[in-house]
Amino acid sequence: MHAMSPQDASFLHIEDEVTHMHIGTVGVFEGPAPSHEETRAAIDAKLPLVPRYRQKVRFVPLDLGRPVWVDDPHFVLDYHVRSTGLPAPGGDEQLRNLVGRIMSQKLDRSRPLWELWVAEGLGDGRWAMVSKVHHCMVDGVTATDLLSVLLDREREPAMTTPSPWRAEPEPNPVELVARAVADRMASPYEGVRTVRAAIRRPGRMAADAAQVARGMQSFRRLMWPVPATSLNGPIGPHRRWAWARGRLADVKTIRTSFGGTVNDVVLAAITRGFRDLLVGRGEPVDGRVVRTLVPVSVRAEHERGTYNNKVSALFAELPVGIEDPVARLQSMREQMQALKESGQAVAAERLTALSGFAPSMLLALGGRVAGRTPQRNVQTVTTNVPGPQQPLFLAGRRMLEAFPFVPIGGSARVGIAIFSYDGGLNFGITGDYEHAPDIEVLASGIEAGVRELLDAAAPAEAGPRRPRARARARA
Repeated sequence: MHAMSPQDASFLHIEDEVTHMHIGTVGVFEGPAPSHEETRAAIDAKLPLVPRYRQKVRFVPLDLGRPVWVDDPHFVLDYHVRSTGLPAPGGDEQLRNLVGRIMSQKLDRSRPLWELWVAEGLGDGRWAMVSKVHHCMVDGVTATDLLSVLLDREREPAMTTPSPWRAEPEPNPVELVARAVADRMASPYEGVRTVRAAIRRPGRMAADAAQVARGMQSFRRLMWPVPATSLNGPIGPHRRWAWARGRLADVKTIRTSFGGTVNDVVLAAITRGFRDLLVGRGEPVDGRVVRTLVPVSVRAEHERGTYNNKVSALFAELPVGIEDPVARLQSMREQMQALKESGQAVAAERLTALSGFAPSMLLALGGRVAGRTPQRNVQTVTTNVPGPQQPLFLAGRRMLEAFPFVPIGGSARVGIAIFSYDGGLNFGITGDYEHAPDIEVLASGIEAGVRELLDAAAPAEAGPRRPRARARARA
C-alpha cells in the first residue's frame, strides 16, 4: 500500500459527474499504424518501469485515511490499450472530435486510472495515439516524463522481454483502517520533527516566512472578481477540443527581440486568442483582463521520476484590453516578473502543504465542496509544460507532433495547455461542449498572436527592443 499525498487525493475528491480530472496527450505519428499486438507488446515491455500503471485506488472506510494505491490483482492490459478508427475523411476535425468524446468519459475507478487509444485512418497515412491518465497519478511534468518512458528514443530499440508480474495481496478493509490509524498516530511526530529542523535553521525559516508573507499579500487582489464574461458559468460533462500550432524557435526569436521568457510570449499569444474569442462573442474587451490560474511545478530535481503531483500556482491577468501585440507582451512580461518576485507560488505551495495536517475525512469533504463551489474570480487555466526535444517512437513509428489535454472544472468553461516537443510548441484547448462551441476562434487567435509578434520582432542580433511609443500610450 502507498498512501496518496494530500494534493493527489484532492484531485480525486473534486471529481464529480461534470468535472473529470484526467490529463492527456495526443500524439500524431507517421504511418502505417501498428497492429494492436504491436502496440500491446510495446507498452507491455515498459510496464515494469511504471509500477503505478498496474495499481488501482482503494478508499479507506469512513474516510479515516487518504486513498491508497494497491496492486490490481485483475489487471488486464487489453482493457487499457484500445484501438479505434477515424471516420472518413480522417482529417483533423475527425481527430479533434474523437479526442473530445474520449475525454468526456470518466476513468473507471475500479481499475488503474489510465487508457491509451490508437486511432487509425488519419489523413496522409498518419495515425494518432491518445493517452489519458488521472491527475491524481501525475502532474504535467511527470506526465511528460511518463511519455518519455512509455515511448522509445530510437526507432529500433533493444528488445526486452517483460519479466513475470504478480500482484501483491490486496488489503482488506480492516488492514486499510489499521494503516490509516498508524499513519495518523505518526503524523504529530513528523510535525514536531519538521519544527525542530526549522528551529535549527532560523535564517532559512525567517526567509521562508517573509517570502510566504509577500505571497499572501499578492493573493488579496483575488478577492475582487473580474467583470463577468461567458468564460464562466455552469458546465456539463461533455468536452470539445481544439489545437493551435507553433514553433519553439519562433517564440525564442520573439523573446530575444523583446526580452522576457518563453512563457511570457506564450501568455501574450494566448491573450490575443481570448481577445478574439470575446470580441467574436460580442463582449467588451476595452480595459478588461482574463484572470488565469498558471500551474507552477515545485518539483525538486531529486524528485524527478516520482509519479505524483508537486505543483503550485500563480494567478495572472491576461490583458485582453490591449490591442497592440508588443504592448500586450510588455504588460504580460512585467506582470509575470512581479508575480515571481511576490512569492505567490511559494505561498500557494505552503498552503497546499498544510493540508497534510488535516484529517483525511475533512480533506475528502473539502475536496467535494470545492468542486461544487462557483469560481467567480478565476476564468481559465493556462499550463505550460516543457517536453522532450528529441524524436520519440512507438513500435518503430516516429511521433511527428504532440498536443496536450487539460481538464476543466468548477465554472471555468475553457482551459489551455501548452506542450513543447521536438521543436514544436503546441496548444491544446479544452472547452465545455455546450457553452464553448467556438474554441476554434481561440485557437486561430493564438496562432495569429505568435505571427504578429514574430512579424514585429527584430533580428536576433539586434538585441532586445523597447515597446514603441504608440504601444506604450495605448497600454
